[in-house]
Amino acid sequence: MQEEVRFRSDKLAVLIDADNTSTTVIESLLREITKFGTAYIKRVYGDWTNPQMNTWKKSLNDFAIVPVQQFSYTTGKNSTDNALIIDAMDLLYTDKLDGFCIVSSDSDFTRLAHRIRQDGVAVYGFGRRQTPKAFVAACDRFIYTELLIADPGQLDTGSKQKPVSSSDESSRSDPLLTSDDTNKLHTLLQEAYEAVARDDSFANLGTVGQQLLKLDSAFDTRAYGHKKLGELLKSTGIFVVKGNDVKLKP
Repeated sequence: MQEEVRFRSDKLAVLIDADNTSTTVIESLLREITKFGTAYIKRVYGDWTNPQMNTWKKSLNDFAIVPVQQFSYTTGKNSTDNALIIDAMDLLYTDKLDGFCIVSSDSDFTRLAHRIRQDGVAVYGFGRRQTPKAFVAACDRFIYTELLIADPGQLDTGSKQKPVSSSDESSRSDPLLTSDDTNKLHTLLQEAYEAVARDDSFANLGTVGQQLLKLDSAFDTRAYGHKKLGELLKSTGIFVVKGNDVKLKP
């Protein structure tokens, strides 16, 4: 995410749905979580009698994650989800937490995210791009795990998405960012800028970044090939960036 946006060092609980999470992302995921606070509680839920869960053993030891056993009593019913939800509600009422990190691509956690936020506690979601929009929108911030395992500025396909203005679209070699994608990005950036612009027509980059996350909890500059918000804004060709401020070109 853009470096201009700063987060508090909060007390967090990290709850992982092992059925919907790959162990290959755990190290980078926990590193990403340090941007939001300190993970005082780290639990992963699954049926550990299942041989397929053996791949988790190294991650549990390396990162001090506590496994929570949940037997699959009935075929077709996701007992893991239920166990995670019950634990989350217990933690909400018994521990003084500042935020929850829910790691899953399952829409079953949408209502849980809504409920936690009703108590003024932040929810950070982590999941694959296929995660249903309802769960993504229910979180204060949602991060696609493909962005964590790829090189900075690269998508999971290994290709960079470089935003371009409509005027030079014909010369763009990147096929991943369509004209419609570019227009949607420009609209989102302009909406965020206009919401926080000062009387002198400039806006603080950090404030713009915060507004972007309010408009789209999954917004991430890395999805467009940039580590910083300022770099992304410059690349669009419609903004002028001066220091920590940005202004829309006339």
